Amino acid sequence: MSRTTQIFCASTLYGAATLAAALESGCLPEADRRLLLVCNNAATPETMPAVDEMPGFAPLREHFDGVLSWNRAIRPFHPSAWTPRSDDIPLLERHLRLLWGLGDDRVTLVLESLQVNPALAVAQLFTGAPIHVYADGLMSYGPTRNKLDPLVGTRVRQLLHLDLVPGLTPMLLTEFEVPARVVPTPAFLKTIGELSGHSGASPAVPDGAALLLGQYLSALGILSPEEEDDLQVRMLRGAVERGHRTVVFTPHPSAPARHSRVLEAEAGRLGVELTVLDQPVLAEVLFERSRPALVVGCFSTALFTASTLYGLPVARIGTEALLERLTPYQNSNRVPAVLADALLPDLVSGRSADALSAGELNDLVTALGFTMQPQIHPSLRPAAERYLARHHGPRVQHYFTRRQLASLGLPGGIPRQLAFLPRNSTARRMVRRARALKKALRG
Repeated sequence: MSRTTQIFCASTLYGAATLAAALESGCLPEADRRLLLVCNNAATPETMPAVDEMPGFAPLREHFDGVLSWNRAIRPFHPSAWTPRSDDIPLLERHLRLLWGLGDDRVTLVLESLQVNPALAVAQLFTGAPIHVYADGLMSYGPTRNKLDPLVGTRVRQLLHLDLVPGLTPMLLTEFEVPARVVPTPAFLKTIGELSGHSGASPAVPDGAALLLGQYLSALGILSPEEEDDLQVRMLRGAVERGHRTVVFTPHPSAPARHSRVLEAEAGRLGVELTVLDQPVLAEVLFERSRPALVVGCFSTALFTASTLYGLPVARIGTEALLERLTPYQNSNRVPAVLADALLPDLVSGRSADALSAGELNDLVTALGFTMQPQIHPSLRPAAERYLARHHGPRVQHYFTRRQLASLGLPGGIPRQLAFLPRNSTARRMVRRARALKKALRG
């Protein structure tokens, strides 16, 4: 009988730590061999360390029988851009089996972000392999961002995720009835503790300091570089107004140095002590080594690990303005931004919105999921209609755009007295004719 080999795909240290915790907890079936496939998805991978080159990786390596590099396997192509041609898949699978010494092994895949490359490319190349997906943060609570080929989606056995928002069920891959399974928090915290002990001499957060989390939103096209500079300056000012005179900033690993320089200039003007961590380090490692008096961010997953898993005070800033800027409406960052806005206290005012029950939160995310991906989740329309009819008011109106609600004929999209129009066949026919005429004029 052939061996069973599991291939784990990881592009971040956070993801690798989640995998290690899942293995420690018995969340995955037994296998004869486990290989970690490292993907470096940085814009310029040659200038950034891969996961297995980062401080603290050593204890994670012990969970695997070998480490492979996806970048080397597909060189000179970029992992985020390359996808195999369908005609080449049989040949490429044979090539990878030879390159990685798989032979005739029965392969199981454990992937992150299955809807995009490189995970999608790996899934396509091993056409018959069962798939387990693990969540890469808050985005798992939202819908699958793209419609997956059923030949991929129906192979998924489970979704593994950290319990970052207790009571909220992930929506990712539910169109394929994939069950969600929580990776136990104690196992994840144990893994972070081991990682922290091997992360070298990176500085801890001083007692009483505020920790600012950089996200590099300009790289995602959400903000301009200048707007992101302004957001981080407002983080600093907000922390100072809260009484913090010592501040630590952890930039995103891919962020340019200019962000740090702008903050340093503002810190000098305000007369506060600012430390910029100039080496890649997981925010969770900082939480493990010390207890920041406050953790500040926009909608970073680390805000929820700080609050939910480590019990640290957190505050968010910029979420309302950012929700107005997210394009397209289906942007997979929408649900994380809404969760931060709805559940975390505002940095400037210090106030939190009224607490949402688990049921209300699930209803909100269900409505968001339908409006973001109505073609993937058409069965959620009645639930979205009920939620919006009951709750569409000042608190939630900025979570949904009027244009999207109107296009779907949902409450809040058009004035109440005209609510019959989306269901009116004559009105819909006139809209289709107008759109066709507009398209013809453009052509």
